[in-house]
Amino acid sequence: MAPGAYTMRGNPPGILLLRKISGKDWSLTTYRYVVLLITFIAYTAYHASRKPNSIVKSVLDPQPKNHNVLNPLPMGDLFVKRDLVGSDLNRLKNKGWAPFNGEDGTWKLGEIDVAFLACYSLGMYVAGHLGDTLDLRLFLTTGMIGSGIFVGLFGMGYFWNIHMFWFYLSMQMVAGLFQATGWPSVVAVIGNWFGKRKRGLIMGIWNAHTSVGNITGSLLAASVLDYGWGWSFIVPGAFIILAGIIVYLFLPAYPEDVGFPCPNGSAANVVAVHNDVEAQTRKGAMDEGEENSVAQCVSANRKSVGLLQACLIPGVIPFAFCLFFAKLVAYTFLYWLPFYLSQTAIGGEYMSVKSAGNFSTLFDVGGIVGGILAGYLSDKLRARATTAASFMLVH
Repeated sequence: MAPGAYTMRGNPPGILLLRKISGKDWSLTTYRYVVLLITFIAYTAYHASRKPNSIVKSVLDPQPKNHNVLNPLPMGDLFVKRDLVGSDLNRLKNKGWAPFNGEDGTWKLGEIDVAFLACYSLGMYVAGHLGDTLDLRLFLTTGMIGSGIFVGLFGMGYFWNIHMFWFYLSMQMVAGLFQATGWPSVVAVIGNWFGKRKRGLIMGIWNAHTSVGNITGSLLAASVLDYGWGWSFIVPGAFIILAGIIVYLFLPAYPEDVGFPCPNGSAANVVAVHNDVEAQTRKGAMDEGEENSVAQCVSANRKSVGLLQACLIPGVIPFAFCLFFAKLVAYTFLYWLPFYLSQTAIGGEYMSVKSAGNFSTLFDVGGIVGGILAGYLSDKLRARATTAASFMLVH
């Protein structure tokens, strides 16, 4: 496509329907709020679908000390006393789910996590390039529905009575590839709609989707655990598919798709163009061709940046290392905190599996508060690097 050419991907069908019903278009501010909300829901669903692994680990691989109890938070006792001897030990050795309930069960669960993250990291690089060339709304929708299907298939192993390790490993690997579509896409959409002003606070609030997703995934997975561990995957999988449908119907990935200029222009131009659009709409004088001409920039001019070029951008490498070590801790807690809590004696007592899952959400509650605080401070002090370094040191 030649530079300057314009390709209209089209309005999301849900927005077209609402516009037809109301007879008028939304303002630029309203569209930005919609974009923030929908991308927040989208990435919340991504993280919610990653959380079931950690919740069901103690069910798939129960240690002799891990006895199933039915007193989960917040409905019952936090700790449950139990003394396991003789027949109890022999009975619990036969519990769990093959192939994860053997002596190498914990190792196999770890291998599944590593396989997921390996495919996720490789997929992120590919997804970033694809997101620059494809319609972000459709790309994100495809990734979310694909993620939901393969997360759900992992849970179907319970109902299909599958005990082959390769099945669960492959489901997680494919799910990891689909999950890689999430972060590059939602960040690109936010970048299309927002400038730099107060971006720290905006990103701090918006980035709470990670912690909200972990909390949501924990509560969803734990709430249906009594009905069989397969439901702990199927319910979050259905949630991300539903969120993907919302993205398809209502997410305007590019401002020009709904008649606004790209944010590269001045704020005055944005307001002026939109006021003109609203005036034409009220008069009934706008047709599809006129609306298309409103766009002041084209997505064809958005060029992807190669890996080497990205590394040469000042600050990219230091912040990449900062994020690497932060994620190292975050994913350790995400995948293993509930398992650790349910398998570790505290005063001679153990948490139930569901209580451990619910209790682990406190880590993410702190993440919400900390992210918003860090964003506010980075805007207030205008020292993003210093703020990030300070939080990393405390972390």
